[in-house]
Amino acid sequence: MYNLETYEFPIERLDRVRDLFVFSCYTGISYVDIMGLTLVNISIGIDRNNWIFTKRQKTKTPIKIPLLDPALELIKKYANHPVTQITGSLLPIITNEKLNVYLKEVAILCGIKKNLTFHMARHTFATTVTLNNGVPIETVSKLLGHTKIATTQIYARVLENKLSKDMNDLREVFRLRDELKNKI
Repeated sequence: MYNLETYEFPIERLDRVRDLFVFSCYTGISYVDIMGLTLVNISIGIDRNNWIFTKRQKTKTPIKIPLLDPALELIKKYANHPVTQITGSLLPIITNEKLNVYLKEVAILCGIKKNLTFHMARHTFATTVTLNNGVPIETVSKLLGHTKIATTQIYARVLENKLSKDMNDLREVFRLRDELKNKI
């Protein structure tokens, strides 16, 4: 199995499809919202870093997303690309149907056995990128533009390894506390 992020595709359209997918993995932004992004949506955030400011088309909820380096690199990669120059979009425009068809080719070339869909990138952001790295569920919910935390909790259910890690951390706290008590 090859790394989807670094795989060198023989066809440029597959490279673009992968890049759109990876961008969503690092931002959590849905397909429809990515297709609507322009340079106007990028501003300096409270931390003096680049952020995306937009509204979810589905819910009209405002979202503010600090850009992680891999997402920022993809924006830079397409800044002078012929497709983005013509459309004025931040990233190349492609229909959702074609994107999902081409993702099947991407998966085959990378040796991914799952049926890869674009929505899986948003799921990856919620689980692998944020929750698994200790980002609180409230923060993830806000980043995803969810109006109810219950919607975000659906993503959190799959994180048994996170539960295990958190409980092992708690065991260590108790062990250290007991150790300290025994020394006193």
